[in-house]
Amino acid sequence: VQLQASGGGLVQPGGALRLSCAASGSALDYYAIGWFRQAPGKEREWVSYISGTDDTKKYADSVKGRFTISRDNAKNTVSLQMNSLKPEDTAVYYCAAHFVGGFYRDYQLVDKYTYWGQGTQVTVSS
Repeated sequence: VQLQASGGGLVQPGGALRLSCAASGSALDYYAIGWFRQAPGKEREWVSYISGTDDTKKYADSVKGRFTISRDNAKNTVSLQMNSLKPEDTAVYYCAAHFVGGFYRDYQLVDKYTYWGQGTQVTVSS
């Protein structure tokens, strides 16, 4: 499966962006999807997860209440709505996928995802 992340950009603190992860080559129905981000000089960190079948959703504490992950199987995309953005949200955001029918217990681990998109830059600055 090939993943294409898009929707990044420059936004002021308190603003919003919607990232999309479009898949080709396979339907995402049975894939766990994770969003990760990597700021300059830092390790890649997990942000959010949505499961393949029952749409279980998880969020890192740093984004809980501000970010919302969703899936549109008809469009074969997963989106990340980011509200109330903060300067510390500045990073390159990546979507990743792993084929697993149900809940994926390794959803927070970078090296447990098989497929990765190319990343999209999000910059939060005034």
